[in-house]
Amino acid sequence: MNTAVAPSSPLTAADRCDRCGAQAYLRVELQSGGELLFCAHHAREHGDKLKEIAVALVDETDKLHDKPASAPNVER
Repeated sequence: MNTAVAPSSPLTAADRCDRCGAQAYLRVELQSGGELLFCAHHAREHGDKLKEIAVALVDETDKLHDKPASAPNVER
């Protein structure tokens, strides 16, 4: 199993968790050829089992810890 591979296409806000519909931060490519998407919460909850069945994992949960760009100063 390969873990944390470079994404073939980055996850976007349109990618949703298959469990709850929240924004997905983990893509799991399955041995069967399919894929599953998970939010950070469900990725942590099911992580051990996912590693057993995954061919590859694309983990973008680090995006949750990135500091957002600060708003520009606007003089009034």
